[in-house]
Amino acid sequence: MRIARERIVAALRERGQQARADWVERELPERVDPAKHSGLLATLNLNPADLVDASSP
Repeated sequence: MRIARERIVAALRERGQQARADWVERELPERVDPAKHSGLLATLNLNPADLVDASSP
């Protein structure tokens, strides 16, 4: 299961967290592994289940 980086960026921008969204765009891979980045997602207060792509392997 992977999460598209764009979904994370969009969620942050919706909250008005532009600087964090910009950082995520620069630092994270295009497809984010929620297990590997669980700490970061928790810090950003994002639930991986809400962000996962339905077509993600």
